[in-house]
Amino acid sequence: MKIRLPRTRTGQRRLVQALMAACVLALLPMTWMYVSTGDRLRTVADAPRTDVAVVFGAGLWQGEPSPYLAHRLDAAAELYRAGRVEVVLVTGDNSREEYDEPDAMRAYLARHGVPDARIVSDYAGFDTWDSCVRAKKIFGVDEAILISQGFHIRRAVALCQAAGVTSYGVGVDAVHDSTWYYGGTREIFAAGKAALDAIFRPDPRFLGPEEPGVQEALASGR
Repeated sequence: MKIRLPRTRTGQRRLVQALMAACVLALLPMTWMYVSTGDRLRTVADAPRTDVAVVFGAGLWQGEPSPYLAHRLDAAAELYRAGRVEVVLVTGDNSREEYDEPDAMRAYLARHGVPDARIVSDYAGFDTWDSCVRAKKIFGVDEAILISQGFHIRRAVALCQAAGVTSYGVGVDAVHDSTWYYGGTREIFAAGKAALDAIFRPDPRFLGPEEPGVQEALASGR
């Protein structure tokens, strides 16, 4: 199929204007994420003291956390050991019998100094919006430190804020490999869905009854 470009100056000008408008619209969600999260990003060293840290799933390799996920869990364990958080909520995909992100995350944290009683698992964190809504509605989390890679953390904070969770984000370091570049590129497109989720606030894929795990973990003490 041959594309015919406008031949007149007026037609060419309108085409350029339409392309510019499309670019502006495409960038609006990213702009919203950066503006809404500008003062919400922290490091492990200066993260505020908060009851709960939320760690988002990032894939498994042969049943163990991927390097990207391990970096997130390392940051959560460091926050716990430093006394900056009391409970770690791990949220991920458990939609298949052979794939269980939350249990793998829980086991990794336990091996790195976080007591099992201080870890709470969300088995229906199928995407970032679902995880944020479930943290608020199912687990009763009102404030949290969110932990993810830098390319994802702004979206996580923006969505959890929209879901009613006062959030601070810790973006952990990552090697700039093909996965990192893929993740960064994916965020450009994911920003559009995030903006729609924040506007229309759909129910997560699975909601279910409220769970007292976070409150029970907080009550158990160190």
